[in-house]
Amino acid sequence: MAGSQSKMSREEAGKRGGQTTSKEYSQEHFEEIGQKGGEITSKKYGQEHFEEIGQKDGRNSGAQSKNANSNR
Repeated sequence: MAGSQSKMSREEAGKRGGQTTSKEYSQEHFEEIGQKGGEITSKKYGQEHFEEIGQKDGRNSGAQSKNANSNR
């Protein structure tokens, strides 16, 4: 009975997709695309952007505000 199967959560679907992808590609592949992404991001935002992040010790102010709001 195909209709009796429960739906998969987004979390589980993402986990399964990530596991499948990691089996299909090597670590070298992920390092290469990470390098390319870093280069593109660097060109897009420039040195000043990364200096500002460094001054914040890499903290993400958006994540902090979300956590602060969830504790209220």
